Amino acid sequence: MEHTNTIHVDTGGLRPPLAALSHSFRACHAITSAANSSFPVAFRLLSPARRRAMDALYAYMRVTDDLADEPGEPGAIRAKLGAWRAGLTAALAGHFSHPIHPALVATVRRYAIPSRFLFDAIDGMETDLGPVRMASFADLYSYCYRVASAVGLACVRVWGTRSGVTDADTDPPAEAAGIAFQLTNIVRDLGEDLARDRIYLPADELESFGCPPDSWRDPARVDRFRKLMRFQVERARGYYRKGAALVPLLTPDGRAIFHVMCGAYSRLLDEIENRGYDVFTRRVRVPKWRKAAAVASGWLVKWGVL
Repeated sequence: MEHTNTIHVDTGGLRPPLAALSHSFRACHAITSAANSSFPVAFRLLSPARRRAMDALYAYMRVTDDLADEPGEPGAIRAKLGAWRAGLTAALAGHFSHPIHPALVATVRRYAIPSRFLFDAIDGMETDLGPVRMASFADLYSYCYRVASAVGLACVRVWGTRSGVTDADTDPPAEAAGIAFQLTNIVRDLGEDLARDRIYLPADELESFGCPPDSWRDPARVDRFRKLMRFQVERARGYYRKGAALVPLLTPDGRAIFHVMCGAYSRLLDEIENRGYDVFTRRVRVPKWRKAAAVASGWLVKWGVL
């Protein structure tokens, strides 16, 4: 028997009519389907109810991310994120101001998702407004937790776990996996982020490797840059290894979707290494056929073949 982390609670807010809730889930699905991402395809590995819940979480993150990436002055964007945060607080009390709110709140209630994970994501997006600097890895870890681990911790509660497994068992590896995913994103997007005055790699490490940002593209200092990148990639792989402890704790569906996500992100590291850590010439991508193969292998994991 599986432990699903599923409860039904009343937080004191108003319950939306069934028609409104159905409309909200459809709105979430439309946002998810329109996103330029291969992950919604992996949602098909889940049961219909869990798939809808993932649509709601994904739509929430998509809207939050889009708000943070809107053109405009950081102060104005920060105000919009502040309004979005206030809207989330109201939604959790039963007062909905956005089409995705009813589905999101229903998902939070059904799967006992702590609302702090949703607020953490907004806090993380706010970090990206204006110039970004990280003094140490502790600062970077905190950022990665907010923008990635918090989302993963919410997702695991939707995926479900084996009988007898608790949140205390799944949270540490789920957190580690989120750190691994975001470190991968940071290494891949180094050039794009630098152009936006966002430097996520810790300042003390850049100093230690003798590799300040203005030297990253210098052919005469490429060896230092590669050593820095090798260190960052190996750190990310270490968090993937920690995250792997989550696999035996999940339901077959959960293992399948986690397998697809880990495969997609870890292959990005492979591509970065294969390019000699050149993340400036063109954006590093996993070939579409590899993404398709990863999703196909997810079905084999779900069926217990892998």
